[in-house]
Amino acid sequence: MGAPFRFGARLLNRYIAPLVLGLTGIAILLWLGTWQIQRLAWKQDILSEIETTIADAPQPLPRLIDPDAQRYQPVELTGEMDGDTLAVLVSVKHRGAGWRLISAFHTDDGRRILLDRGYVPVDQKDLPLYAGPATIRGNLHWTDDRNSSTPANDPAKNIWYARDIGPMAEALDTEPLLVIVRDMSPADSGVTPLPVDTDGIPNDHLQYAITWFSLAAVWLIMTGVWMRRLKTGKES
Repeated sequence: MGAPFRFGARLLNRYIAPLVLGLTGIAILLWLGTWQIQRLAWKQDILSEIETTIADAPQPLPRLIDPDAQRYQPVELTGEMDGDTLAVLVSVKHRGAGWRLISAFHTDDGRRILLDRGYVPVDQKDLPLYAGPATIRGNLHWTDDRNSSTPANDPAKNIWYARDIGPMAEALDTEPLLVIVRDMSPADSGVTPLPVDTDGIPNDHLQYAITWFSLAAVWLIMTGVWMRRLKTGKES
């Protein structure tokens, strides 16, 4: 009885370890894919909420500032456009390199804020801009343009590589508060508004889920091949 038992144990060990490894790997990959599907639903809810906020009815500029609660809040301003403008180097899809123009705006109630007027092509940095009374509809935003590879701004040459609200507010002597134009009256000739939207918010969870599920399928196939080779080796 001892010899057959030892033979059976060796046979079991020969198959059980690869099978456990294969099934464990498949289970982990399927869990990761399912988690990404759950994250996709979560992200879609967030994007839907942001889009609803962006398109909501405009409100007066708030006195008490709360970036977390007021991000993307639509506002309507009346006041006067200032001639002082900063230029942020950008690349816009289907348009190419250009500048986002950030000007100071005096509101009718005596505040001075930053206004992201929009985009001009790279060769129109010094385009004459409208200065005077205006009505602005736009959205509050606290930008996160800067990352570890973003160059340092060059205020002396009026070349900015990120919408750094603090330094820009100092440069134009405004509150550290940015409104991105959605619509301006009178129209800002030569400037294309780049209103806030959700296009720049990454949502790659579906691609990640497909990747994990694909890896699970590959792992399943490889486990089957491995088991088949073990069986072939035994029978030979």
